[in-house]
Amino acid sequence: MTSARAEWREKALCGSSDADDLFADSACQRRAKAVCAGCPVRIECLAEALDGRIEFGVWGGTTERDRRALLRRKPNVDSWLSVLEAARDSVASQAG
Repeated sequence: MTSARAEWREKALCGSSDADDLFADSACQRRAKAVCAGCPVRIECLAEALDGRIEFGVWGGTTERDRRALLRRKPNVDSWLSVLEAARDSVASQAG
């Protein structure tokens, strides 16, 4: 049985991509980030990478360096999904 936490993977736009494109040099990372920009589960993906301290690859539109910076800025976060959803909701409420 698939956990609710991992079900987002089925909706990820990168699911049909070559995994090497997500774990490559900076040129490929830029292309991967472009795919992430329109992905409906970008937040879930990024939260998994941050919560799991995943060091390599593009996750949720971020590189390793991007994620390290987020983790340094907020070292005491227990659930990145909650933080990211709250930020998304705040931006949405300000926009509309």
